[in-house]
Amino acid sequence: MNRSIAGRASFGLLWTCGVSLRLTVLSVPPVISLIQRDLNLSGTEIGLLSGIPVVVFAIVAAPGSIVIARMGVRGALVSGLLIAAGGGLLRAISSNAWQLYLTTMLMSVGIAVMQPAMAAAVREWMPKRSAFGTAVYTNGLIMGEIIPVATMLPFVLPYFDGNWRPALGAWSLPLIATAIAVAIFVPKSAANAATRRVAGWLPRLNSRLNWRIGLTLGSITSTYFCLNGFLPACLNGNGHRELTSAALTALNAGQIPASFLMLLAADKLQGKRWPYLMLGVLSSCCVVGIMTSASGWTVFWAGLAGFSLGAALVLALALAPLLCSNPDDVAVTSAAAFAISYGFAMLVSLVSGAAWDLAGNVNAALIPILLGSLPILLAAPTFARTEPAVAPATMSSENA
Repeated sequence: MNRSIAGRASFGLLWTCGVSLRLTVLSVPPVISLIQRDLNLSGTEIGLLSGIPVVVFAIVAAPGSIVIARMGVRGALVSGLLIAAGGGLLRAISSNAWQLYLTTMLMSVGIAVMQPAMAAAVREWMPKRSAFGTAVYTNGLIMGEIIPVATMLPFVLPYFDGNWRPALGAWSLPLIATAIAVAIFVPKSAANAATRRVAGWLPRLNSRLNWRIGLTLGSITSTYFCLNGFLPACLNGNGHRELTSAALTALNAGQIPASFLMLLAADKLQGKRWPYLMLGVLSSCCVVGIMTSASGWTVFWAGLAGFSLGAALVLALALAPLLCSNPDDVAVTSAAAFAISYGFAMLVSLVSGAAWDLAGNVNAALIPILLGSLPILLAAPTFARTEPAVAPATMSSENA
């Protein structure tokens, strides 16, 4: 396999793995009403089902890095894909809520292992183009969010005569195909690069670098997930239920042009601090715009928020492969950052719900979301190679 073919194979694998990070997760919302009716679930139980992936991502991200330490990037990706696919297939035979919860947890464990492995894959497969490699798999991730939402009801569900169980299970098949492709086509140099550093597999949460990357990601993920969760209630509470679908579509579809733009601009923005600050300010302004509008402008601000958050996500996911001087530290740093970011997102969501209850006004939920969007402005790291992230990081004083 010559160098150009190997490079194209790396891009293709990164993109398909990125798609696989979300296919089985986002296949649930379109059929959630069918699941609720079939299994007789309450609103709280539906909330639990929706929240399981985020909780598992936060808990398993850090200890999941031992898979990468022992098996290398290729082994971790193949294992994560197969675990996620297995959990997705088992959901197809769930006969009650607890079986569905357990199989969803299994599926989420596989994805939690994959997420830090993707950062390590970027570093191994294209070390000189970390930002572009991250843009490639993030574009796939965003497509993986949209494809099941757009195709489940009009195409997949009718194929299975309206039965949600096999319709959910079908989304595991692309993950199995991706696992086979990774096992066969991963670049040979990377296939032989399984790390032998087992003793240092556990992420160090006292690392300054881990916290800065984690809080940078946390600003983005908390704003995105919480806007998706609370925006419908805010519009309903302000008497604009008719805008809910348009606002949510704008929020999620706004990521698409951002992801394609980053494919073109990622290399030019790699190593610069100002894009993080600009996108952080823009996303915070969008939350303020949503807070102060309950009209067609809400849809505009939601779309702009999706764009800014999508672009910021690409840059934030590129931080670990960019900043770690030792390739073996990329997965460990990413695992710690994911644990911090998802934990932060859960905290913001809980505080937003509590603010709603205490104030008796759904608009109060947007205040913690606004505050949660701010840490990126302080945490965005300086961009020079730093010390291995498993030790307390010494940050360069150089700014872009």
